[in-house]
Amino acid sequence: MRVAVIGAGPSGLVTLKYLVTAHQFLGTVPIEAMLFESESEIGGTFYARTYEDAELVSSKQLTAFSDFRPRDDDPDFLGAKRYLEYLHDYCTHFKLWPHMHLSTKVQSVTRDEFGKHTVTYFVKATGEQLRWQCDAVAVCSGLHVTPNIPRIPGIESVPVRMHSSEFKKREQFGVGKTVMVLGSGETGADVAYLAVTSPTKRVLMCHRSGFHFAPKRNLNPVILPILGGKPNGKLTVPLDNARASLFDTAYVHPILRNHAALWTFYDVYVKSILWLNTGTPGGLDQIVGEPSPEKNHVSKIFFNKSSNAGPYISYPYRKNAKRSFIDRIRSSIIQAPIKDTGGKQIDLAPWPDSVDADGVVRFCNNQRKEYERIKDDKIKPDIVVYCTGYRQEFSFFNKAVQPGRSYPCAVDADVRSVWKRDDPTVGFIGFLRPSLGAIPPLSEMQAQLWILNLMAPERIPRPLLPQDEPHYRLHHAKGSRIHYGIDHESYIYQLGLDMDSAMGITEVLWLGLSRWSSGYGWRLPIVWALGANYNTKFRMRGPWRWDGAEDVMETEFWEVIQRRRWFFDHFLLSILPMAIFGPLSVAVWMYATLSSLVFGVEPQHRAPKPMAKMLHYDEEM
Repeated sequence: MRVAVIGAGPSGLVTLKYLVTAHQFLGTVPIEAMLFESESEIGGTFYARTYEDAELVSSKQLTAFSDFRPRDDDPDFLGAKRYLEYLHDYCTHFKLWPHMHLSTKVQSVTRDEFGKHTVTYFVKATGEQLRWQCDAVAVCSGLHVTPNIPRIPGIESVPVRMHSSEFKKREQFGVGKTVMVLGSGETGADVAYLAVTSPTKRVLMCHRSGFHFAPKRNLNPVILPILGGKPNGKLTVPLDNARASLFDTAYVHPILRNHAALWTFYDVYVKSILWLNTGTPGGLDQIVGEPSPEKNHVSKIFFNKSSNAGPYISYPYRKNAKRSFIDRIRSSIIQAPIKDTGGKQIDLAPWPDSVDADGVVRFCNNQRKEYERIKDDKIKPDIVVYCTGYRQEFSFFNKAVQPGRSYPCAVDADVRSVWKRDDPTVGFIGFLRPSLGAIPPLSEMQAQLWILNLMAPERIPRPLLPQDEPHYRLHHAKGSRIHYGIDHESYIYQLGLDMDSAMGITEVLWLGLSRWSSGYGWRLPIVWALGANYNTKFRMRGPWRWDGAEDVMETEFWEVIQRRRWFFDHFLLSILPMAIFGPLSVAVWMYATLSSLVFGVEPQHRAPKPMAKMLHYDEEM
């Protein structure tokens, strides 16, 4: 079999790796794979669209691929340059370079009457146009390729306009300039932070319907600051490592899995913890800009973990705020440290309605405090940076020139959002966005499932049913532009179940006992139950079993468990939810079993309605 991979970002690289090694795991004939990348380097957006001081917002533990772990001396959050180095090392380790064609643009993909695909590509170095016929195509071109530029009347009056993909360094802001950032996603927050820490005159960040700043790490508050308590300076565990999987994803009956109870618990938990630590339940140290009421629920939002801009946005409101008696009591008992901005601030603003001929911005009246604060200001930006995300385009699937059956797009992929049910030879890898998590590990699991279905479908133990999908999808509010958000933990676990890669408690206990002589076997059940759904957890069994998985679980992931604090981490994020949902799950399983035995009827577990199809990607919420 021959398979083409389009794109050399993390999604394309991990797909290529599983293609060229599939025969070692599945016992099939070797696959001839060829990867096409238009850039001269691998890395995708991490190579072509990063900027100064860029750092991953997902942890190394979660982001790294299951069988190629980061270095021990790597920080929890890798810089973009280090992550590129990691990807290079990954390609070298798995001998992927011979299968790649860089500086090679895919011009079209067509299909003949027999179902074969022909990739027509242009080699930039030689100017040749060549063709390659294959049996399947993995589309890994990513969410971050074609800039999305929303229309704002009169915006051409602003002297300098650029998309975030064109922004690279602080020096592009110049000196003494007014910078207006359009978008409140992670890129928008990063760019606004870089601008306010540059010699600019004024910085504004514009949003449409709010955002939710979240910490990259579990919060580490000062206890009893009224008695002189000080920050201890310890690095807490990354937030995306915090959830325990037992009774959160593992051993949850479909009735409870599809219910809003889990979402409600985490919504209450997140808002309570934020209020307890910072007094602002709408976001981390976030006095202004919280999501609109119809979106302000953890089941509907993408957490913005680029929260460096937060203190600068809150500063003008904090300095004039009258604190309530309750907040004074709270902050005397527990308070997360608040960064001193040195008097610098980022002015939060509504979305621009228009720009007049003199370059003065007129903002939409969003009935919020940020509008009231700036409505009388004459704001004339020198620079506008569009941090408005990207559109999904598949120009190589030009339906107008297809001689055979037309191609689907990512929106049409109705089997775990990876392939269309009646078109399994075209896979879309890396086109989901987690509310809290990372795309590369999602792509790894997607590649495993797609290749397994392609090469050895008989090894998929049960039908991939649509009713097993809604539970991991975000409940996007009406009018949202993004409709492909998912819960990272739930999605990973579902794909693990699909491939029969998810271990049960008896199996993991037995495995731990069998490894007891190594000295660390007892750690396996603990990490399995209390650890996040790392991809490596699903390499201990199933078609993609890897011999090194147990060692990673017993060492690297055990170290994460050890770093957790007893109250804020183990109790609040492990023991408490397990104490609530464990008995609930047991009760539902018993009810379902009795109903089946006594009445011969399976209880109905109605899933939420499927999400509407997505139109394009936009970072700004």
